Amino acid sequence: MTVSPRLSFHDGRSIPQLGFGVWQVSNEEAADVVVTALETGYRHIDTARGYNNEAGVGEALRRSGLPRDDVFVTSKVPNQDQGRDATLRSFDASMSDLGLDVLDLYLIHWPAPSKGLAVETWKALTELHEQGRIRSIGVSNFRREDLEKIEHATGIVPVINQIELHPYFNQPELREYHAEKNIVTESWSPLGQGGGELEDPMIAEIAEAVGATTAQVVLAWNLALGNVVIPKSVTPERIAANFASLEVTLTEEQIAAITALHKGEAGRRGGNPDDFGGHQGA
Repeated sequence: MTVSPRLSFHDGRSIPQLGFGVWQVSNEEAADVVVTALETGYRHIDTARGYNNEAGVGEALRRSGLPRDDVFVTSKVPNQDQGRDATLRSFDASMSDLGLDVLDLYLIHWPAPSKGLAVETWKALTELHEQGRIRSIGVSNFRREDLEKIEHATGIVPVINQIELHPYFNQPELREYHAEKNIVTESWSPLGQGGGELEDPMIAEIAEAVGATTAQVVLAWNLALGNVVIPKSVTPERIAANFASLEVTLTEEQIAAITALHKGEAGRRGGNPDDFGGHQGA
């Protein structure tokens, strides 16, 4: 069975580079879908309190029969649970639903600048990390100024920042800052949420040249950039096809051509961290 490569964190741990996301997967279908993903070969499952499917993911982990340390599990504290005490309660609820004693990675889901609680929430994550209840801590959807703020307040840099990232919106400036700070970049909605990447003529031409689907090419491009990537599907055939992107090799010229498709803010499909603090996105 193909095995995903792993990327190193600055805390000495590592993460499987290709994971399986469950955003917009109902709790009722999450168990079967995640079991299928694990049977396919995925060993990294990305969920969140705000997805309302942690119980289903927990059931899948139990049903899979895999040793606990064989599966890397990520969850996130939602916007409405930011702040020290609320974060600690939210974490306990997540762990109860997941059926886990220790979580591999816990993220602040959004910076929610209007709430002004990101630093307090980050301190709660560091507290849980020090207690050994979380192996690694990171953030999601953080801008450079958000990353600088929590580092200045605590001296602790997140191991990862999970952000919207796909060919039309590939965030070069933020990825460059991540590289400077040794923060791993993780891509959510890597296929673009129907933004047109999978029909883009350039990507279609590359897919034909390498004998892959356009989705596989986009995932292979993400992997080649050194990003963690978490595609989501509820279809067994597509779950398997996405995993097979590990076998797709792109040339430097092909990678550069896809990267050049970046459209800046016009390519964004999800919420903007500048003012996104209400409903829970990816």
